[in-house]
Amino acid sequence: WHAHPELPVVSSDATACARCYFDRASAFEQESLEEAAYRAAVLADAAALKERAVWHAHPELPVVSSDATACARCYFDRASAFEQESLEEAAY
Repeated sequence: WHAHPELPVVSSDATACARCYFDRASAFEQESLEEAAYRAAVLADAAALKERAVWHAHPELPVVSSDATACARCYFDRASAFEQESLEEAAY
């Protein structure tokens, strides 16, 4: 049932009935356009925060960029980088 909600419900009980929760008198009122816009803005902010949280929680994931002019420089493997001192050299 939960894994495939698109499948029709099959019942052999003759007394089984359904209730429409959208047309009943006690149903919640429809939200206004301002409330719908605010809800959409909040959900967009939450999605952006979730995306950035994944960036920080999983630094091993590759960086995806749509900017063709984006480039990076490795400051550890460049030819002008200082050589790392050994433990003996660092002791002096």
